[in-house]
Amino acid sequence: MIRIQKLSKTFDRTPVLTDLNMTIQTGSIYGLIGVNGAGKTTLIKNMSGMLRGDGGSITYDGESIWENDMLKQSIGLIPDDLYFPNGYSLRDMRSVYSGFYENWNDDRFHQLTELFKLDEKAKIRTFSKGMKKQAAFCLVMATMPAYLLLDEPIDGLDPIVRKLVWKAIVDDVADRRMSVLVSSHNLKEMEGICDYIGILSHGRMLMERELDSVKNDLHKIQISYGKNKPEQDAFAGLDVLRRESRGTVDLMIVKGRIDHIEKAIRATDPVIFDILPLSLEEIFIYELGGEDDEISKLIF
Repeated sequence: MIRIQKLSKTFDRTPVLTDLNMTIQTGSIYGLIGVNGAGKTTLIKNMSGMLRGDGGSITYDGESIWENDMLKQSIGLIPDDLYFPNGYSLRDMRSVYSGFYENWNDDRFHQLTELFKLDEKAKIRTFSKGMKKQAAFCLVMATMPAYLLLDEPIDGLDPIVRKLVWKAIVDDVADRRMSVLVSSHNLKEMEGICDYIGILSHGRMLMERELDSVKNDLHKIQISYGKNKPEQDAFAGLDVLRRESRGTVDLMIVKGRIDHIEKAIRATDPVIFDILPLSLEEIFIYELGGEDDEISKLIF
């Protein structure tokens, strides 16, 4: 388990992370989402030990990350801004990684480079952005990490390669109970693989819950009453985040238990009553802003 407690980090007197708490369960995939500037990359750098917080703690199964070289052996990091030494080939990088990581698995490395059709002898500087991301993935996954930290891991990858990457990650979670943190703007793909979701806003954890639980708490409702539309206060007992009328049809985003919502709406005798699926993207927008957020208007 990865546990972060009251983590704070300031740059030039500007708070980037403030009293942040977060928990990643062993053998789970945790999706970290937030707008640009929310503090996601800073958080990941602290989790990897590249940065040290001004306050708070980060522990992996009870061990602190700070100045803990043995623990860092079990942490795999793929940052958004990749760096490879100039002139190095993938084979050269293999020598570097295998010399540093005690659990290096040569078979896994070659298996992945063959899967992605990467030339181990080619200079990495000749690779495209997507190929460099694949090269980093081959190297990091071959260290057999117990904890994997990913910052925009599928950026620049084509759809086929993205599926191969996610499959390799999910297989390791299932086979070795690897714990994964993934930060990405591709909410559609995260929705398909994540067990838990954390929403980071202005350096604080706005919400973290199981993804299924989040979906069960926020609902898109479509209703129509024909010409017998009830008064606005007919829904006063519901937590309506947004309501918009389109002719005789109303769309509402409602927070709460679906049985309570359904009972309250059916009591108003609607002609049409549908519960529509909400995407992770919609949940993200409404959890961040609700009806006062101008961005939320774009998804109606």
